[in-house]
Amino acid sequence: MARSAVIAAVLALTALLAACSTESESPGGVTADEARQLNEAAAMLDANSVAPGALGNTAP
Repeated sequence: MARSAVIAAVLALTALLAACSTESESPGGVTADEARQLNEAAAMLDANSVAPGALGNTAP
């Protein structure tokens, strides 16, 4: 019985340590290349945007 308790404790400790990560990247973080691509896409959207009053009243 004592041996199975030790094995269970070792497995639990192993599972807890496996859940730990030393990576500094946060969830949802982007790489430098992805950030560059997002900035380029934002610049394209800004270049293609229209002033709010330029279209006039478009309400149906």
